[in-house]
Amino acid sequence: MKIAIDARGINWYKGTGIGTYTENLIRGLQKIDEHNFYNIYWSGDSYDEFKKNNTKVIMASRKHHRFFEQYYFPANLAAEKTNIFHIPQNGIGLSEEINCRKIVTIHDLIPYVMPETVGKGYVLKFLKEVPNIVEFSDAILTVSEWSKKDILRFFPIDENKIFVTPLAADQKYKPLDKAVCKNFLNDNYHIDAPFVLYLGGFSSRKNVRSLIIAFSKVYKNLDKKYKLVIIGANKDDSGKLYELCTSLNLNSSVIFTGFVPEEHLPAFYNGCDVFAYPSFYEGFGLPPLEAMSCGAPVITSNITSIPEVVGNAGVLIDPYDTNRLVDELGKLLCNEGLRQELSLKGLDRAKDFNWINTAKKTLDAYEQVNLLTEL
Repeated sequence: MKIAIDARGINWYKGTGIGTYTENLIRGLQKIDEHNFYNIYWSGDSYDEFKKNNTKVIMASRKHHRFFEQYYFPANLAAEKTNIFHIPQNGIGLSEEINCRKIVTIHDLIPYVMPETVGKGYVLKFLKEVPNIVEFSDAILTVSEWSKKDILRFFPIDENKIFVTPLAADQKYKPLDKAVCKNFLNDNYHIDAPFVLYLGGFSSRKNVRSLIIAFSKVYKNLDKKYKLVIIGANKDDSGKLYELCTSLNLNSSVIFTGFVPEEHLPAFYNGCDVFAYPSFYEGFGLPPLEAMSCGAPVITSNITSIPEVVGNAGVLIDPYDTNRLVDELGKLLCNEGLRQELSLKGLDRAKDFNWINTAKKTLDAYEQVNLLTEL
């Protein structure tokens, strides 16, 4: 087969789920597949490492992205006699002029399920384009059984058109020397106390507000002087969360780090006593998996896709029940034996997810869709 992948999201959405997915999927495919040939549509720098004997990188300007999507890609796909064209970023940019088999990855339907938690511009674009994308594509990849159910709930299509290809944590998320990590955090972020960690964005969908309220009710009754460390760039609801901490007299006990480089995150996961993630909705939920891969005990939500990822390796709570979060967070922070048990369970559970498996499932989907052409 000749397979083309829109890899522009690697640089455009670097540090996000879509960027991470696109990069690691292509790396995985290059490791397992030497038989098929790949054309990679690229934008930006750092493309040399993706050039292989069976992979060609084709540059596409971001400034003129509409031209590339509507004119250049259809013409190039035809000229290259491409069998499969894969768009990983929810199918956005898919042209109806493309004549080869078309596969899109739809990560979640948050703009449909919780539109109030997404920027208005993105919601309008998503709601306008996705129905056409679903209809026009030959197959849909998605990242969890929950997301597959959501797609089928909103779009009456054949469920055999949807392939579940779970995500994985990057290789850098692994157990590290805790003392070294804590010294690093002290030197670089002035974190010198045991802490509960949250990262994953400040959309109201992430429910960070409930975590702060829960922490305010337990931190004074613990056997250690814990802090709550919250990682994320200052956007979405971050301002409201700062105000909440002030109103609860938590300013000295909650640390907002601001933006943290991705390469520093393993130190935070390894340095924390507990990773807390009480999200209302996830299409997959990479942060709990990254935390488990580092051996961090996890307390997270029991709804949407998260139980598929965490299984019985974490404490699962109803994110709408703040009192339950208070109780379970307090129990976990006061029970070192339970934390150690969850750490081991999490490490074992995390082994079920890796990018090679994601690549294998994706390649299988490519092959099944390509068979439709040959029948």
